[in-house]
Amino acid sequence: MSAHARGDVPPTSIGIELREEGVVVEYLDGRTTLYHGVPDAVEGALTTGPGKETHVLVTDPTGTEGVMTYVNDLKTDEEILRDSGVGRVVLESGDREELFPGVVVTRTGQRSEVIADPEVAGGRVFVFVEDEWTEGSFEIVAAPEDGLDGDR
Repeated sequence: MSAHARGDVPPTSIGIELREEGVVVEYLDGRTTLYHGVPDAVEGALTTGPGKETHVLVTDPTGTEGVMTYVNDLKTDEEILRDSGVGRVVLESGDREELFPGVVVTRTGQRSEVIADPEVAGGRVFVFVEDEWTEGSFEIVAAPEDGLDGDR
């Protein structure tokens, strides 16, 4: 494994299908994943629990393709991410990164906070949060009250 096996990887557009049973993601390598359940709507921001895997999906306006970024995923090899089209960002506590226009993630301790403005993003913004025992699906449906820059 190379020394760069856990670095940032830019995402590529991948296929998306919104179904009653959840959100289906079709990776570039042909594999598919179903994120179960209708995502819970949250306004403006979502803070994950400590130690949770966080996957952020931004769809195009049609909801048929999008970009997926894993936040602080340290298990998946960079080559697998590149083959699948999934991006990765690795953040230290206090780091803040714009994943996509209108979508910012901030790392606070062991938690990630995803702040999104779907209008700026130009599509739907989903956040999938999971660990070995649980998985949760969320959709950020409105801009945060104070805006993305926090000082409006």
